[in-house]
Formats: sequence, structure tokens, C-alpha cells
Amino acid sequence: MKPYRILRMLTVALLLSFGMNAQSYKLNNEASNLIIDGTSNIHDWTIEAENKEGILITEFDNGQLVDIEKLEFTVKAESLMSGKSGMDKNTYAALNTDEYKNITYKLKKVNGINQISGDNFEVKTTGSLMIAGTTKDINLNFKLKNSNNELVLTGEHKINMTNYGVEAPTAMFGTIKTGEDVVVKFESHFKK
Repeated sequence: MKPYRILRMLTVALLLSFGMNAQSYKLNNEASNLIIDGTSNIHDWTIEAENKEGILITEFDNGQLVDIEKLEFTVKAESLMSGKSGMDKNTYAALNTDEYKNITYKLKKVNGINQISGDNFEVKTTGSLMIAGTTKDINLNFKLKNSNNELVLTGEHKINMTNYGVEAPTAMFGTIKTGEDVVVKFESHFKK
């Protein structure tokens, strides 16, 4: 009699969890964009990350995003390219890329999920961002779209680089000075 009770409990548990399952996705580097916009006393500038990696594990229940179990994102620091070698060298020096090869974000918790419409969700998270060896917790909000076995995360986040011990790069003997704040804009495509 006891084995039948265990079998019934297992069957009920499976039926209850049928619509809900964790799915793992990997970042598609080629389809994804990460751009850093900054300012200087002469003109605005943009740097793009060419080498990115990431993993995303989500839980959906009948098309509704229920949770994000894992979100990790890595940018190879020396893959940040502006199209100007002098600026890139100054950026790598400021980020101390000889010692700190990667910039990373790791999800700590999901603070809220709101369904905007259909397969579009707004997600509020807290995670740890590591730049040049310094790690700080940040609140990162983004939109998530579920489309054809692909999840697309889009958003932007303002960062004061001095909070990470990064001095704003200068050029031309200090006559060109960059601002402390940068805005990171991303469109990250994750595929199964």
C-alpha cells in the first residue's frame, strides 16, 4: 500500500510542475550589442564590446516569466573598441586590463517581474558588477522578450566609474578629459 501512496504523490508533483520548468540559454555574441556612451570636454564618445559571454536560466509557467534563476554576463575588457587606438589604450590603462581581464555582472536577486504585453516583461534585479577588480551591487532593470526559443534583454544603466576606482582617462597631455559617468546600453540575445 505504501509504494502506491508514494507513486501517487510523485504523480501529483509531476502534474503540478508540468507547466513550469527551468530553461537554460547561452548568450549569442554575434547578435548581441553592448555599447558604452561617455562624454569629454570636447566631444561625446562611444565604445563597443566585441567579445561577450553569458548564461541565463529562467522559469516560465504557461508563457509567463516566473523567475530568473541565473544571469551572468562577462565582457572581455580588451574587446572594448572605440575605433581609435589611442583612446582604446587609455581605456585599457584606466581599467588596468593587464591585471583585470574581464568585466562581469552576476544576478543576486529578482526584485520584480511585470508583464508588459504578451511575451514582453519588465524585470527589476539586484546584482554584483565587477569592474577593474572592484565589485559593487547595482540595481539593474531591463526588458525581456520571449521570442522563438530566444530571450532578448534590453536596457541601459548609468555608472560612475570613480565608484570602481577607475580614473577618467585623459588625452593630449590632459587637455581632453572624459567625464566620470558612462551609460551602458545593451541588447543581449540568449538562445537555447
